[in-house]
Amino acid sequence: MRLAAEHKIPAVYYAKAFVVAGGLIAFGADRMDQFQRAAEYADRVLKGESPADLPVQAPSKYELVLNLKTAAALGLTIPPALLARADEVIE
Repeated sequence: MRLAAEHKIPAVYYAKAFVVAGGLIAFGADRMDQFQRAAEYADRVLKGESPADLPVQAPSKYELVLNLKTAAALGLTIPPALLARADEVIE
């Protein structure tokens, strides 16, 4: 992240924490949703289901986070349509 900032290179990250720390954009699986789904799996196993019988699951909820301060520092304008789709905008 530091290298991208030094060279003024826009970068997309996989987790919100990078954007909170000054990154431009993050798009990735919603971690809280994944934790909740993992707890549901653990509950099913504890109630007697065999782990081998449980289906493999892919993330079903994704999160888009934008940092407008970083965009301005890079000289970028975020399109209104992208801002409207963002789950969180950091100003």
